[in-house]
Parts: sequence; structure tokens; C-alpha cells
Amino acid sequence: MCESGRCGTSPSRFVDSPVPVCPLSSDESSGFGPVFEEEPADTIYPEESPEAKIVMSCRARASPPAKYRWRLKGRDIDFKTESDHFSLVGGNLVISNPDKGKHVGTYSCVAANIFGAVVSRSALVQFGYLDMFSTEEREAVRVREGQGAVLLCDPPPHYPDDLSFRWMLNEFPVFISPTERMFVSQMTGNLYISKVEAIDSGNYSCFVSSPSIAKSVFSKFIPLVPLVEQDTFVVVKFSETYALVGQNITLECFALGNPIPQIKWRKVDGDLPLHHEISLAGGQLHLRNVQYEDEGTYECEALNSKGKDWHRANIHVEASPQWLEDISSTEKNIGSAYTMSCLASGKPKPHVHWLKNGQSVSVLGGGLISFISAATPALTSTRLCSASAPTFLLSPVKKKILVAKNGRVVIECRPRAAPKPVFTWSKGTELLANSSRIFIWESGNLEIVNATKTDEGMYTCFAENDLGKANSTGSLSITEATKITLAPSNADVTVGEDARMQCAASHDSTLDITFVWSLDGHTIDIDIEGEHYERVDGESSGEIVIKKTQLNHAGRYTCTAQTPVDNVTASADLVAPPAPPGGVRVEEIRDKSLRLIWSQGTDNHSPISKYSIQYRDSASTDDWREAVTSPVNVEGNAETATVVGLIPWTEYEFRVTATNTLGTGDPSDPSPKITTLEAAPVVAPSDIGGGGGSSRELTITWTPVQPEYYYGPNFGYIVAFKPHNENEWRKVTVAEPQARRYVHKDSSISPSTEFDVKVKAFNKKGEGPYSLTAVIYSAQDVPSEAPINLESRPLSATEVVLSWAPVLEPTVDGYQVRYWKKQVETESQHMPIMLSNRDNQTRIENLKPNSHYMMEVRAFNNAGLGPPKRIEISTKKPPPSRPPKIISTRLNPSGSTVNIAWEQVQPLANESKVENYKVSLASNLAPSNLLDQTFKNKNQHIDLPMRKGLHTVEVRAQTEGGDGAVAQVQISGKQSHTNVLSDFQHSVILFLLLFLFFVILWNARDCDFLFKFKSPFQMSYAYSQSRRGIRSLAWLLN
Repeated sequence: MCESGRCGTSPSRFVDSPVPVCPLSSDESSGFGPVFEEEPADTIYPEESPEAKIVMSCRARASPPAKYRWRLKGRDIDFKTESDHFSLVGGNLVISNPDKGKHVGTYSCVAANIFGAVVSRSALVQFGYLDMFSTEEREAVRVREGQGAVLLCDPPPHYPDDLSFRWMLNEFPVFISPTERMFVSQMTGNLYISKVEAIDSGNYSCFVSSPSIAKSVFSKFIPLVPLVEQDTFVVVKFSETYALVGQNITLECFALGNPIPQIKWRKVDGDLPLHHEISLAGGQLHLRNVQYEDEGTYECEALNSKGKDWHRANIHVEASPQWLEDISSTEKNIGSAYTMSCLASGKPKPHVHWLKNGQSVSVLGGGLISFISAATPALTSTRLCSASAPTFLLSPVKKKILVAKNGRVVIECRPRAAPKPVFTWSKGTELLANSSRIFIWESGNLEIVNATKTDEGMYTCFAENDLGKANSTGSLSITEATKITLAPSNADVTVGEDARMQCAASHDSTLDITFVWSLDGHTIDIDIEGEHYERVDGESSGEIVIKKTQLNHAGRYTCTAQTPVDNVTASADLVAPPAPPGGVRVEEIRDKSLRLIWSQGTDNHSPISKYSIQYRDSASTDDWREAVTSPVNVEGNAETATVVGLIPWTEYEFRVTATNTLGTGDPSDPSPKITTLEAAPVVAPSDIGGGGGSSRELTITWTPVQPEYYYGPNFGYIVAFKPHNENEWRKVTVAEPQARRYVHKDSSISPSTEFDVKVKAFNKKGEGPYSLTAVIYSAQDVPSEAPINLESRPLSATEVVLSWAPVLEPTVDGYQVRYWKKQVETESQHMPIMLSNRDNQTRIENLKPNSHYMMEVRAFNNAGLGPPKRIEISTKKPPPSRPPKIISTRLNPSGSTVNIAWEQVQPLANESKVENYKVSLASNLAPSNLLDQTFKNKNQHIDLPMRKGLHTVEVRAQTEGGDGAVAQVQISGKQSHTNVLSDFQHSVILFLLLFLFFVILWNARDCDFLFKFKSPFQMSYAYSQSRRGIRSLAWLLN
């Protein structure tokens, strides 16, 4: 039974208590059932977590306070017998030392008090993990340059599946950034490279991260070794996808190919959704907030000049169950009939079942009923209450009611009572009855229309049934009505300009007034749309400014002036350029023309004066161009036009724009793509030429026709050629559209024969015109003679000079020199040396000492290499590897010379015999060597001049194999006593010597002295040697 007959409602998932009681207020004296404020959520517990516990939240508001219990997989948890793992803290469930084998499952919280129990939504506990990659070495991936490659990630076992993938190159943390050539699938983790290049060589590792458990691992490195062209093919393919309304989904598509293919997306059975986004160079298509209309077949197309490939799959859009009609709290008389009904929408169709006290029921009964719909956390509840006397405790009559003069007001009277009470009203002491202005509703409410000042006063509602009676009183006040004093007026506007809409109103001074604007029935939110709308402040003014007006701002603007009591409205039209035409479609398609049809859009209150038609083709997908029409000017009352001047066998789409006196509106949506009919080509290849090539060949070249001029399928070229002095043309067919050359091989063709050539295009529909005729020559014969008088001259153990007599044939372009170690290396071991026909000798370096080499020389031209001439040579033994040993350095008493003595070098058996010794002297005060002198082998000492400063002496052996290792010693010179010249005298002498040198050069400018130098280089060399001599003399003077 309900105490004092009081009833109430609670918006929670409520289950009946065994005793039917009905809480009516939120204070603890009356009490109420549990209402959840916090419910458990799905939890993923990392297996390696250092915090060995899981906390599931549960908190409910109730009076008296609720008691909690928890269920695991539908079974109540016994906290006494399972205390090792489960404990209750408040309403929260704490799982200590979680065990994957015991604690995975679905949990729910039950909160109960004397008024009933509620069951929380279910929460799933799972254990997350991410194992390490296998320690086995990954095999190298070898791919030819220009081909595509796939590096497999093969992620280790894991849960959950929300992994993210990146790839490292060579070392951490060098990560690969996705480009149009590289793509990392976030579905499989694989790395796709559409075209492998030499710079891709390296070691790659797949880096896997699990955000749910905050852990990352990476694989063993996979070597990629770039090692011929291929067509495009799609390797990353999105699968059949199911999504819920409102979700975001991502489709992935990537293709391999050379050239790098371009990825395009489309919806086969319609346009791509407006809320789509393409990223990663076309590799991903994102659909935001998917709706039912986004369902359909999606296609990604990969296209390059070699071909194209595509992949299609379906997207299915479903929806979680949503209540269309649910039950609500109500009161019924004891013994009366009552039917509760609910309807839910969803895709697939949801199954609805009922719960009472948390248990499924198949029939309706008294008490508290709660029901849920499968696959949704939404729950609805209702209460059935027993009889009670009327009470206004929870819903008294409003204490102060305001109504505008001549307005309408309804004073609510909603007591709690069962059975339904009888209602009466009074104003002051006057009992009210229904009249032309006053009505008492069956529900108890009082309605007054055309209110006047005489209606002000105190109004009391009386409610009475068999169990008792109650009343509640409120006051009614009359305010001045709100009136529009300045209404907005119709206005014209040009796109990009500002427009103003005025609105002002008078109102009751005791009330606040606000102005609300709407456009075509939709309220304008100034805060959100502040980029284009601005309110002009004023106490009784609601003027609005439309900034930088766009086409979508045209329409009917309504100003609503409202107070807490009443509101009034006034409207005006903002006229703008016309709206986009609709239903653009194509008919009567020909090779160079078609008929376009459309439907007129809204003219925005200004008649349309003309239409413009734009097009774009497959070669310019982002560039809309003006189409040529017949007639040239399309009148504003037309809904069709003929488009001319199109290119045959080309894919087009069209759009239409409308223009009125206020400007041109937005373009229509593009028409479906169409392809014009085929036609014979009219453009001939250009830049006809050729010649050269191998012997007995005729090479013909041209610049191919651009694809937009193919005009049809099966496109190719017809190549015609004939000797210049003959009349009959010979023709061949080349079926490759992008071919640039044809090589005709014929053993009967004489070398350097003059030919006339021309080329034309053809396709399935016919042949086009020939190009201009060009004159070319057949290939030369290879040189028939080998070079003669081949000689070699060793320069050192590693260098030789090779010379020969030129081949006296006019077609020789140059010479090829090859060399290799006899019986050790192959002929192709070293890169050949290519020389012009003016050269008849070359210097070959970096040879191996004391080795036998084969040297080969051939003449060559465009046709190839002539016969070889070979010679066998032997390089000298290497110079001694040991330097001379300096045994003494003695300065003479005056310090003007120093005597350097050394021991002879004894060469090894495989080293050259010592012929001379080379002594060099350098000073830190002189820019170059002061002395370079060679001595016979018998000499083992030398006197060298010394001056102040630090001197470096070098001694090395000289052999036929070159200079040997160097011995070096540093000596510090002192000021000589014989040096009687002052610093000033040194400077004077140096200046005079330099002056004398330049005087000689100046006086010799008119004689042939300077012209003895055969080149500017020799003259420069002589000048530099003179400067070097002067500097050395100056150093000796010091």
C-alpha cells in the first residue's frame, strides 16, 4: 500500500520490490528507489599491469541508501567465499590479483532498497596483451627497381585489435612517413611500396602499438634490396563493411605500379557522401557520421599511363535500437485495465523483451515493470500505484502567473490523486464556471482567453475524491502586450556584400525582451554563425547584419520579439542570385556534341536571365571550363541546350549555373559522367625523325599523340618509309599508343642511305592524316679496321701510356679502350675508357704493380664497335716500401747550412731497384718548396742552405716503379752572422725585383716574346714560376 496515498516516478531502470510502495519526493522522510549516477564500463586489463587490481564503478542515489551486489556472467558474486579476489568498496567492485581464467566476463551491478532494485548496464572485462615479435631473422626482400613491394608486418598475438602500425628504417626512432609511394595499412600493418627506388634500400622493422594497454613492440629488421616496369594493380583492398548510424569508418586502398598510380574513390550507385574525406595521398577514404543513405557499393580505382585496376565492396549501415514509443509513469484506479506498449526502431529489426524485478516476464502484472531492447543500454521504467487522496505536495499551482493583455493563459492544476478527483476553481471568493473566455479542462487546468486587467487576482484549484480533498492557490498578473514597431523589409543583395534586416518592438517595461531571427524556419545561432551574422545592440532593437552574403543566405527572414510572457513575429525576403539548377543529365550523345537537360532551381525572387554550362574531362578533374553551346546564349527560360566542340571518346561531366540581375548562383551538382562516341583520329604524330642505330637498321622516331586525341580504342600508328629515289612506300603498323620509335631491320639496307618517312595514327574507327615527310639516313656500318701500331709505355708501377695509329675511316666516332689482368680478371672487370676520334693515346692509372695486363683498343661509331687490337704489357715492380733512414743532421758553425746524411734503401725482392734519391726542402716561412734535388744512388748526404724558421727535409728513393716511402726530419734554423742586410733593405730589394719583372712584361707586349707561349695556360704558368722564383730569392735574403 502507498502511505498517505502519495505516488511518484523515477527515471531509472527500476525493478519492483515485493511490497508495492510508491516514493513521491526526493527527501529521505518519504524515500525513493535507487537511481544510478555511475555505472560500470567495459574494461581492458593489461596482463603486465603493475597494479594488480581492477575497479568497477557503481553508485546510485536512493533513500534509504541502496545496498549493492554484483553479478558475473549472470551469477551473484559471493564476497565471503571469494574474498581472495573480490571485495566491495562502497558500491564499487574491486578485483584483486585478476586471473584471466576466472575473471573474464560480463559484470553488472544491482542496487536495491525497500522501494525496489535497479540493474546497471552490463560491462565486459577482458585481459589485454601484446606479445613480442618472433626472434627469428626475417628474410630479405629483393625487388627490381620500378616494381612494387610489400613488407609483411605479421603482428604477434594480441588483444584488443585496436593496434596502430608504423615502420622504422634502419634504427629507432627513424619512422617512415606515408607518401603517395609508401602506404602503411592500419588494418594489417603491412608496408606497401608502389614503386621501389634505389633510395629505399635499408632495413625495415614493423613497430606495433596497443593504445589500450600502452605497450609497443617491434619486429626483427627486414632487409629491402632494390634490384622492369609493371602495370597497376590494387594490393590493399577494403572488405565488406558494417557500420552503425553515426559511426565513423575508414576504407583503405593502395596500388602498386610504375609510374606511381593515382587513387580515385567513388560510390558506384550515387555520389560520395558530403561528409567524406580522403587522406594519405588517396590511400584512405574516411566517412564521418554515416547515415542510411551512405549504404551502397564503393569503388577505388588505381590509374597510371600503363593501365588501371579497381576494387569494389559494399558498406552496410545498421542502427542500434531506438525507442519510438516507451512506457511512462502513470496512475490507475484499483481494478481498472491498463496496457503498456513500446515500439523500437533499428536495423536489423530489434527484439523487445520485458523485465520485472530484473527477471524476464511474458505477461503484464502489477508493481514496477522495466524493459530493455537488445543491443542497447537504454532502459525505460514505469510505476503503478494504489489509491490515494489528492495532494499538491509535489505539484502545487504556480505561485505567480503572467499573461499579456488580450493574451491566452492556462493555469495548471495537477494534484496527485487516485481515483481521479473532481476539479473546481475560484477567483478570490468567486466560484468560476465555464464561459466564453474561461474554461475548466477535464484534466483540471484553467484556461483564460483575451485576458484583461479585470482578470488579475488570486486563483484557487480544488481537487476532491472519495478519499479526501486538497487545494492550491496562485496569483495572475496582466502585462502590456509586445508589439512590432519596426518590421524588416524585403531587400536585394549581391554576393559578397553586407545586408541589414531591421526589427524593433515595444514591450512591458517590467519584462526583459529578446530578439530571435530565423531563416526559412531555421533559427540562426549568432554565436555559432558569427562569421556571417552580427547583431546590432539596442534595448528594444533586434537589427541583424548579414556579412559577406552568400547564396545560401537568401530566403525568408523572420524576427521574433519575445518576453517571458508573449512573443510577436514579422518577416521579410532577402533576394539573392538564383539557386543551383537540379537534375542535370545528358542525352543524344554524339562524337563531338550532346544535349544537356536540367531543371530550373529557385530564382530567389529575381527572374533568371541566362544559363551557363561548364564541363570537365578526365584529363582535368579539378578544372571546370566554359562549354560552347548551340545556341551560344542559353536563355533564362530554357531547360536544355546542345553542347558542341567536344572531343570524341572522352569522358565528360557537366554542370549548370543560373544568373539573374543580382549575379550568378552556385553551380549545380555535376551530371553523371558520360563518354562521347568514337571517331577516326585527326591529329598526326609530330617531330618525325630518326637515323643511326645498329648496322643494317633504319630507326624512325616521333612524338606520340596525346591520349585526349586518341578518339577511340585500339589506337596505334602506321609508319611509312621508302628510299629517297624510289616511289613505292613500305608500311608497318605499331599498336602501342605511347610508342616513340620503330626500328626496321633489313640486311639489304646499305649504310647511310637516304630515306623518306612519315607516320599517321589510327584507331578502331579509321585512320588519321599523315605527318609531314621527313628525311633520315639508315645506320652506318661498324668500323671495319682495327687500330694499328699499338704501343705501351710504363710510367710507374701503376701507370702506363697506351698509343696507336688512328683508323682512317670517315665513320669512326671514337675509340674504346679496355684492360684487364691476364688470367685473373674478365674483360668487363673495368669500365671501358671512351675517347673521341681525335685522340690516339690515353693514360691508364690505378694498375696493380708487377702484373700482366691485356690492353684492347677498338674504333666505334653509332652502329657499334669495330675489330679489336690487343697488346700484352707488364707493369713495373713497386718502389721500396721502406723509407731511407736519416742518420745525421749537422749544422755548420755559422748556421748557414745543414748536412743531411742517410742510409741506402735495400729494396725487397718484389720491389724496384733504387736509381736515385730525391731531397726536398721546405720552410714554414716560404709558400712552396725551396729545393727539389735528385742525387745518384751513390750519394748518401747533402748540404742544404739554412735560414731562420722551421725547415722540413724529405728524402725518398726513386725507382722505375715510382717514388718510394718518404723519410722526414724537421730542423730549426738560426739567424746567420753573415746576414748584414736590414729588414728595410730586404723590403727594398724585393720591391725592385718585382718592379723589374713587371717592366719586362710591359716592354714585351709589342714583340713576340709573349707569343712564344702557345696558350694562356703556358703564359700563366711562366708567370707563376717567376713569382715563385722571386719569393724564394726573398726568403734567401732573409
